[in-house]
Amino acid sequence: MRINGPVAYVLLYVALYAAFGVASPFWPKFFETKALSSQQIALILGAALSMRLVAGPLTGMLADLLGSLRLVLAACAALASGAAVAFLWANTFWPLFFVALVQAAALAPTTSTADAMSVNAAKPARAGRPFEYGWIRGSASAAFVAGTLIAGRLIGQDDLTPIIWMNGVLLVVAAVATALLPPADTRPRPRTSGSALLAELRGLVGISQFRVVIGVSALIYGSHAIHDAFAVIRWSDAGIATSTIGILWSEAVAAEVFVFFLIGPALIDRLGARGAAALAAAAGMIRWSVEGVTTSVPLLSMLQPLHGLTFALLHLACMRMMATLVPPGFSATAQAIYAFGGGLVTAALTLLSGTLYARYGGLSFFPMAALCAVALPLAWFGLNVSQDDRGTVAQR
Repeated sequence: MRINGPVAYVLLYVALYAAFGVASPFWPKFFETKALSSQQIALILGAALSMRLVAGPLTGMLADLLGSLRLVLAACAALASGAAVAFLWANTFWPLFFVALVQAAALAPTTSTADAMSVNAAKPARAGRPFEYGWIRGSASAAFVAGTLIAGRLIGQDDLTPIIWMNGVLLVVAAVATALLPPADTRPRPRTSGSALLAELRGLVGISQFRVVIGVSALIYGSHAIHDAFAVIRWSDAGIATSTIGILWSEAVAAEVFVFFLIGPALIDRLGARGAAALAAAAGMIRWSVEGVTTSVPLLSMLQPLHGLTFALLHLACMRMMATLVPPGFSATAQAIYAFGGGLVTAALTLLSGTLYARYGGLSFFPMAALCAVALPLAWFGLNVSQDDRGTVAQR
């Protein structure tokens, strides 16, 4: 059975990101209710992150080789759902550690594979341009927030089992939703030797603009590390009320949804992908430079909406470039590499952020602004794709 393309993709993304929203903010607390120490919790979370970084690209390559992105996505979502339910029977460190690794491996390729399908389906080259990728991704962000809010009301201080059931059910819905999607425009690639496969990967990485996309996105996404790790702590230490912090954080999410749904696609059309990426980098320079020197609520309330540019607009620009540069037969692999680059740099900078913030406090935001300063010229001069470039890439 198939339904209208945009509706099917929205259903998939809403189920997938709602599943993330009901669970991901609460996993540390869930592990704490299992009587794990803070060191054990950190070990599980760190190992799960490492597993995602490894499993994402490998599964993306498998999806491209099979030419069946929907099947791989459905299998991963179903496996992740089963792993979520398995948490109910895991009560000590090693069982919890094992189940967390299995779920991390299964979840790793879900978003990148979904993006590979939806970006291909929303390519501007398609006649009639049936839908914008930003509308789909905006629905996902809204679903994540809604999931988090609903889960927060349903769980208790010592009973977090509702997040297990909600996470598992929503992942099953996501797996079922893949059956409603239009067929992806990929075909199985011929069986090749290991050396031939490596040559194909080198061809993908050999696209200079693709490498720039990975570099620019890693720099700007990574620049969020200090903010994501220590903004709430910094604001709390400055005496800002918890309710006000919640409003500030909600501003950022609302701006993300606003850009995805409304102004993002128009900005991409007007500025081009390189102009939008450069604008995201400039917004990051302003955001982190000012946030590093102030805890004024009025100023912070003006800075937080810049998240719509430093994350949502950048993501839309990268997706537009990927649709232009990457042949459909490599779309899942390319999306996985894109996620890997940003995830790896963000993880490294998050580890470094503790030392930076402990030593320099608010001044630690300035190195994050410097990363955006590096990304700006890289985006402007490195993401200029001519019509000839498009033709050359499409033939690879």
